[in-house]
Formats: sequence, structure tokens, C-alpha cells
Amino acid sequence: MTKTAFWIGGALVLVMGTAGVAMAAGGPGKGPRGAGFEQMFEQLDTDGDGKITKAEMQAAGQARFAEADADGDGFLTAEELAAQAEKRRADRAERMLARLDSDKDGKLSLAEMQAGAQRRGDPTRLFERLDTDGDGAISKAEAEAGRKAMRGMRGGEGGRHGRDN
Repeated sequence: MTKTAFWIGGALVLVMGTAGVAMAAGGPGKGPRGAGFEQMFEQLDTDGDGKITKAEMQAAGQARFAEADADGDGFLTAEELAAQAEKRRADRAERMLARLDSDKDGKLSLAEMQAGAQRRGDPTRLFERLDTDGDGAISKAEAEAGRKAMRGMRGGEGGRHGRDN
């Protein structure tokens, strides 16, 4: 793989990260079907014509790359990538706290976490899906089959990035 292809791939990953962050940025209940999605779409649709073009996606990717390129040298180092990943994790944690902290004390209790899981649906659904033989336990084989199935949903047998790990 050439260096150019590597960096373009990295830029695309950053664009998709931006889209994910933008979709969730709206706060509670504003995922892909809510206002967060609309906000993300509007940010990418820079000419406001109601469509996102390849050029708009590329411009967003370039902007995201430039944001991650802290020293402005046109390359992303491991440290810059790690800093960008840490920023995304911190943003995700802040959104989770804002969404689930029902008493607004700046902390999440087990009860608040469980209530959040209940609002998203039955928290035992994943367990039941993985327990394919219905014996009330998930064997290593069932867990591995579930992992492979999730990989398949994310882009094929090898996962989103063509790796099997």
C-alpha cells in the first residue's frame, strides 16, 4: 500500500469519525434518526443544496485531517492519532454522562446506567442472541460465533478493515 493510499484511508476514517461524533453531538435522543443526524448532514452539506457531494465529503475529510495534524506538517503521527482518538473518547463520555445522569450530579450510578440500558431496549437481548442453544449460558463457541456475526455485519468476514482479530 502506498503512503498516499494509507493517508487517504486515514483521512476517510477521520471523516467517518467526524460523522459519528456529529450524529451524537445533539445530546439525549439525538442519534442517527434525530437532530444529531440532521446537524451532521447540514455540516457536510456546505452549499446547502440538500445533498452531500463527494467534494463536500473530501473537504470534510481534509478539514478533519488538518484538525488532527497538530503540527501542520501534512502527516499524522501516532501521537496525533492517539490525541484525536482520546478527544473522541472524551466527547463520547461527556455525551453519555449528559444523556444518562438523571439527577445531574455529574456522576453515573449503577441505577442510572441500568435505566439508560432499559430506555435503549431489553438489556438481556444480546445475551439471548448469543445463547444460541438456550441453555442459559454463553459458551466460548457461542461467543466466538457472535463475534464473527458482528464482524460480518460491519463489512464482511474480516470486519470493517478486512482483518480477522
